[in-house]
Amino acid sequence: MRRRHVLILAGLALPALAVRRVGAQGAVRVVASFSILGDMVAQVAGERVALRTIAGPNADAHSFQPRPSDAEALRGAALVVRNGLGFDGWLDRMIRSTNHRGPVVTATEGISPRSMPAHSHGHSHGQGGGDRRPQQGAGPRMVPDPHAWQDPRLGAIYARNIARGLAAVDPANATAHQAAGEAFAARLEALDGWIRDQLAGVPEARRKVVTSHDAFGYFGAAYGIRFSAPQGVSTEAEPSAQQVAQLIRQVRAEGITAVFMENMGNPATLERLAREAGVRVRGRLYADALSEPTGPAPTYEAMFRHNIGLLVPAMRGDPA
Repeated sequence: MRRRHVLILAGLALPALAVRRVGAQGAVRVVASFSILGDMVAQVAGERVALRTIAGPNADAHSFQPRPSDAEALRGAALVVRNGLGFDGWLDRMIRSTNHRGPVVTATEGISPRSMPAHSHGHSHGQGGGDRRPQQGAGPRMVPDPHAWQDPRLGAIYARNIARGLAAVDPANATAHQAAGEAFAARLEALDGWIRDQLAGVPEARRKVVTSHDAFGYFGAAYGIRFSAPQGVSTEAEPSAQQVAQLIRQVRAEGITAVFMENMGNPATLERLAREAGVRVRGRLYADALSEPTGPAPTYEAMFRHNIGLLVPAMRGDPA
C-alpha cells in the first residue's frame, strides 16, 4: 500500500506560466504541476531540491494550455508531483507526448474523494476522457471532486505523500524529507483547529457563501459551510441565465451576505449577480492557485488564513 504513493504513470504534463525554483545547482530536480503543490513541495523539501512549478501564481490549472517549450521541464526531472483526480490531466497528455518514464507522485493518493455531478464541470477534468453525458433515463454521472487540498486535514495527506516521494528519489536526504513532511502535516492539522476556532462565532444558519466556481466542496464539508457557485466546477463554462437567476433568488431569500470573487476567471457574472441581488462582493478568495509572493496568499497555509479572514465577517454580516 505504501509503495502506491509513488506511481510510475504514463501521463503528466507541464505548462509554464510562473516558474518557482529553489535548491542549488545539481540538486534533485522536481516538477510540480501547479502553485499549491509547488508550495507543498517547497515546505517539505526546502533547499534540498531544485523545484520548478509549472502553473504558477494565479494560473488557472483547469484550462492550462502547455507550450512546446514546457516539455523541457520533464526531461531530467527526478520526480513529478501532480494532484490527480482529473485536475491536472494536461500533465498526462504531456507525459505521453514526451515519453517521460520517471516516477510521479499523485498527491491525492489514499484520499477518498467527494463526488459531484459530471455536468457541473462544464469541461472535462477528465480521467481518461470519454463522453461525460449521462445516459438517457439515468441520473447525472458522478465524478471525483479534485479540490481535496481545500481541507487542510487532507492537505496533511498530500504532505506525507510528497515526503515519501521525495525520500524515494533523494535517499541522501530521505530522513530530512520525512521529518519535514511530518512537521508540515502537523502544522496543517493545527491550522484545522485554528479554522474551527475562527468559525465558532458564526451561527450555523449564517454559514452560506456564494463564490465564482465550485472549488470549495471539501472546505464546506469540513466546516459546515454551504457554498453555491454560478459556474459549477469549471472556470471556463458560462452559467445559464436561469442558473444566475436562481442564485439571485437564493441570495435574496436566505439573506446571504458572503459573496466572493476568486483570483481567477471573469468577474462579470458574479458582479451582475451581486448587483441584482442587492449585495456587495466582499473580496477575493483563493481556491485553485496561490497569489504572487507579495500577495495575500503566497503559501498554502496563508491561503487558508486569508480566506478565513474574509469569510468569517462576511458570513456574520459585518459591515464591509
